[in-house]
Amino acid sequence: MKHLKTLSILLLVCLLLFTACTPAQPPISGEGEGQQNEQQQSGQNGEGQQQGNNEGSGQNNDGQGSDAPTGPVGPVGDPNGTATVTYAAKQVNDGQTFTGRDPLPAIDYIVGDPQNAKGLSTERFSFSYGVAKNGEPHHITVNNQSRFDGFGSNGLSWDNKTNKEEAKVLYLTFDCGYVYGDLTERILDTLKEKEVPAAFFCTLDFLEDAPALTSRMIAEGHIVGNHSVTHPSDCAALTREKMAWELLGVENYLRVNFGYSSKYFRFPTGAYSENALDVVNSVGYRSIFWSIAHADWDPKDQPGVEKSFNTVTSRLHPGAVILLHSTSPDNADILGRFIDFARSEGYEFRSLDDYPGWQ
Repeated sequence: MKHLKTLSILLLVCLLLFTACTPAQPPISGEGEGQQNEQQQSGQNGEGQQQGNNEGSGQNNDGQGSDAPTGPVGPVGDPNGTATVTYAAKQVNDGQTFTGRDPLPAIDYIVGDPQNAKGLSTERFSFSYGVAKNGEPHHITVNNQSRFDGFGSNGLSWDNKTNKEEAKVLYLTFDCGYVYGDLTERILDTLKEKEVPAAFFCTLDFLEDAPALTSRMIAEGHIVGNHSVTHPSDCAALTREKMAWELLGVENYLRVNFGYSSKYFRFPTGAYSENALDVVNSVGYRSIFWSIAHADWDPKDQPGVEKSFNTVTSRLHPGAVILLHSTSPDNADILGRFIDFARSEGYEFRSLDDYPGWQ
């Protein structure tokens, strides 16, 4: 009898231990929908000269609020799930567009595989372009474009499709994080005088603060590109929904207030991942990087006119995508002279629309 009592106690202890160690049931399909583990961004925008893209206002917001991504999300692990991303852009100017065009309706983005169940790489690439010499792109630039071509992501850092024997093409682009004095106006004056097309990658802050400049860009045939809502320092760390939200805020503001739809995006600071590139491509945008830049982003710490001119001209190579900042007094001062020099060397300036490699 004593042995039976001892055995009963042992069985009870084993049962309790088994119950404590049994894992909880996984959530049923649809539980926990929309819970995204976003990494909060911190620090200043800027990753050194190799990144060449430090024009942000310094406000790396997480983008949460009334316009944050919303909508149903498929069950975790379901690559067929989708999420609806919305952004209610403010309509200003008494409901009229600044360009005089008819407004375009705001849109939503339907983001496929919001949980990245397909497992696209989220490895962060801190964009670096290398310094071109003697009319040849740096091997880092060559490798960058090979990577983008391999991803099938509609990414461009260097035109490796146009034969340089056919044409020595250049693509001139400007990043517009905020308005600084009359520099953007001076840049537009020079481009008009020289009849050169350019692309201006604008943050939402710039669009809100400079509607007249933005309208002029559109009217004079330039591309207005998308440079995100909050200028996050690391897009590779964003969820797929948040990445789409950063584009949608600028897209809808352009549609509602300028009657304009963009199709080119530049990653703030250049930081990206295969996953982030896939999101950009999936909503109809093309990602534009660069193969020439210089330390021009701080308007109060400029290299000097001669150094800026010599730096940019010495790095010219066929197919180059040139990144300049609209906040640079040096850039405004050298632009006309730079255009004349490039043309004297046999280069021609083309629009991003003319790149033959778009899919």
